[in-house]
Amino acid sequence: MAEEIKTLEDLNEVAEGTEAVVEIAAPREPVRDDLGRSYATGKRKDAVARVWIKPGSGKVTVNGKDMDKYFARPVLQLIVRQPEQIAGVEGEFDVVATVKGGGLSGQAGAVKHGISKALQLYEPSLRGALKAAGFLTRDSRVVERKKYGKAKARKSFQFSKR
Repeated sequence: MAEEIKTLEDLNEVAEGTEAVVEIAAPREPVRDDLGRSYATGKRKDAVARVWIKPGSGKVTVNGKDMDKYFARPVLQLIVRQPEQIAGVEGEFDVVATVKGGGLSGQAGAVKHGISKALQLYEPSLRGALKAAGFLTRDSRVVERKKYGKAKARKSFQFSKR
């Protein structure tokens, strides 16, 4: 094949008579509802967060409370804000999240995952930065179950010789 292929027409001319099927990936389309919001579900440990984002002033509401009130620890607030910082859209979107299950740390991780997925759906061009930071991947680590004959998941009872 010494021919140079630059356009789709050139590719079709070369492919005539062959049974090659070429699929060209379509650019991702924004996914928004009638109110201009994007929705995503985020998960971490036992926590599940339902997250809606829309253009606004940057207000984050979790279970009807302001984020600063719900996640009192600064570390948890930092975790929730990470996706917007990485994507470079701080203060551009209002976030409304409802979260159930798990503890505060797992819930913060679930909200972070949900915001990341929703941002990527709202503006597909942000996908690269969020994916490179690892925010679109669900953290699948969960608590290991307790086994029969053990004090905890792996800890044994104290050994007694007599």
